[in-house]
Amino acid sequence: MPDAYTTTSSIDTAKAAYDMMAFFALRPQLYFDQVADVQPTRQSMPGASVTFTIFNDLAVASSPLNESTDVSAVALSDNTVTLSLAEFGNAVITTAALRGESFIEIDPVVANILGYNAGVSIDTVARAILEAGTNVAYSAGPSGPQPTGRSTVTPANTFRAYDVRAARGQLVKQNVPTVGPGYVGYIHPDVAFDLRSETGSASWRDPHTYSQPDEIWSGEVGMFESVRFIETPRAPTFVDAGSSPTTTTVYGTLFVGRQSLAKAHSIVDGNGLVPHTVPGPVVDHLRRFVPWGWYWLGQYGIFRQASVFRVESASSQPFNQPTIDN
Repeated sequence: MPDAYTTTSSIDTAKAAYDMMAFFALRPQLYFDQVADVQPTRQSMPGASVTFTIFNDLAVASSPLNESTDVSAVALSDNTVTLSLAEFGNAVITTAALRGESFIEIDPVVANILGYNAGVSIDTVARAILEAGTNVAYSAGPSGPQPTGRSTVTPANTFRAYDVRAARGQLVKQNVPTVGPGYVGYIHPDVAFDLRSETGSASWRDPHTYSQPDEIWSGEVGMFESVRFIETPRAPTFVDAGSSPTTTTVYGTLFVGRQSLAKAHSIVDGNGLVPHTVPGPVVDHLRRFVPWGWYWLGQYGIFRQASVFRVESASSQPFNQPTIDN
């Protein structure tokens, strides 16, 4: 008799296999919170808002005194910056059936996704504050007309080295302190392409050529004209906000110095500098539905408008809207 072969159709043991490692969406790094260098150090008490006080300097007294005439006293003056705290948070609920039947352990997945969501959400709040600064200029590009506003930016108005020098000059004129060896610039990869194409790689200095390793900022790619650039796809973009009929995407390149961004937060009920995880109550009769979330009670605000400067431009590169808006 011929041999009988045991095949995959003979017995039911050959199954599809799955990798039990959980992978996640491609995520950008988070950079904007790191410039929030103004935070309460001697907060008087918990409150709905936190007020910072800035004392103004006296006017320069450069005229000679009269020998027999007393000086006239002048009054001190101050300004305040107030941040009103707001609540931020998100939550998910898993079911007992999902936890019991999933071939991947669900709780670590939930923790990972919630943790990143907390970080990117709060970082987006910080970015929105910075990109709304009142000091703005518009790039003319190498050959384009000078825009008079965001809606007049054309595809020819690409970012150039001149814009870096001009932005740096504005910060210097306002006596804005640098962050270490230079100011910090948040630049979109499309805009960085245009700048590097104009200046050439020799004009850039890698971070390790001017800093100690512990002084290099997260995401820092190099320095140009005393600006330490952080290249990130999360730099401000204003889709189709430019001139018609091309509806140009406008990019905002942010230049910041010290004391540009303030950050305040609640100091009770587990609140702190960063969001915290919150286990929700299990209230169903069979304890099947388990909620987890994150929560933060705090706020960001511009501390000194002079320390934030934005240059808006187009780019020679096509803008690709992220699949997930982040």
